[in-house]
Amino acid sequence: MNLRRLPSLGAVALALVLAGCASAPPHNPLAQWRGSPNFNERRAQLIVLHHTQMDSVGEALRTLQTANSQGKVSAHYLIGEDGRIYQLVAEERRAWHAGAGRWGDVSDLNSASIGIELDNDGSEPFAEAQIQSLLRLLADLTRRLGLPPQAILAHGDLAPERKSDPSVQFPWKRLADAGFGLWPREPLAAPPPGFDPWAALRLVGYDLRDPGAALAAFHRRFRGNEARDWQPGDAEVLYDLQRQLVALPEGAPPPLPAPPLR
Repeated sequence: MNLRRLPSLGAVALALVLAGCASAPPHNPLAQWRGSPNFNERRAQLIVLHHTQMDSVGEALRTLQTANSQGKVSAHYLIGEDGRIYQLVAEERRAWHAGAGRWGDVSDLNSASIGIELDNDGSEPFAEAQIQSLLRLLADLTRRLGLPPQAILAHGDLAPERKSDPSVQFPWKRLADAGFGLWPREPLAAPPPGFDPWAALRLVGYDLRDPGAALAAFHRRFRGNEARDWQPGDAEVLYDLQRQLVALPEGAPPPLPAPPLR
């Protein structure tokens, strides 16, 4: 036996101490660490879709890795027109993609969401390869993160007075047919007497501080236009969305956070 190859007891003890330190998470040096197993990771509640409003995926990557005219921005994922998926920020970290806004009772949107940018200038149809990749990514994220498949939102839903992305050309029904996103079911039923469309709009999650902007966001997503006043058929759509939300089984996570009615 070659004793020179055996580590000293001191070296073994030091290695054990270092291993113990490596396994402990960072903690406040002012306190004694007494770890508890009773916790879980902070996870996103929502997935927010954007369009880049740029001319190329290369330009979008440069911006998401540096800054734009308003300052530093980022997203967790970027999907090119060719369907290639880029990840820029780890899912457990807070990307800077949503900014100021509100959805139901959630106001710190960057902390509560995964951001996905789509390479699109805001005026053109979304490429088939891009939508196929988005559907694969949504299936992966909702499964791994335990998100309800309906918790897929537009940036314009969260900040209707500031944002309109993804544009009116985004195929929300295509996503709904694949199981992602809240969508009205055919055939639509007439709402009962006394139905309040504003209350239903708020229940879905829209911030009504700017009613016209909220209506435009609702129309962009569910009606294929950006009208800022009520349209024929809106009440039927909202009545069905409300029924879907109210009919969720007890204990199931809500697909969209709903604020109390005021």
